[in-house]
Amino acid sequence: MLNLMRFRDRSLDGNGSGWDAYLRYSAMTIKLIKAQGGTIIWTGNAETVALGEPDRHRWDYVALVRYPSRAAFLAMMNSPEYAAANVERENGCSDHAIVATRETYRKFSETRTRE
Repeated sequence: MLNLMRFRDRSLDGNGSGWDAYLRYSAMTIKLIKAQGGTIIWTGNAETVALGEPDRHRWDYVALVRYPSRAAFLAMMNSPEYAAANVERENGCSDHAIVATRETYRKFSETRTRE
């Protein structure tokens, strides 16, 4: 799952910034991700739009999370524990897109063949 996030300046509940609220959300959800067999592959700050319309595609933060299956992702998303954590996500994010992906290319494979 590719996560694209844009943060609010202030958390909706007034408890710090949008980033602060997102950190609270992350602290709660990392346990849920791991419980479903998932792992965070990569996270980073989104610096600029290299191709596209900057105002349409402005993101603050990007995360790539791998789950063993879509069923595992849905089980997490539909859990009462996720519903509780999601309050912090909503407090912190003004926009959040999650794109379901399937790996089609891996630069570093376990086996390499010579041609």
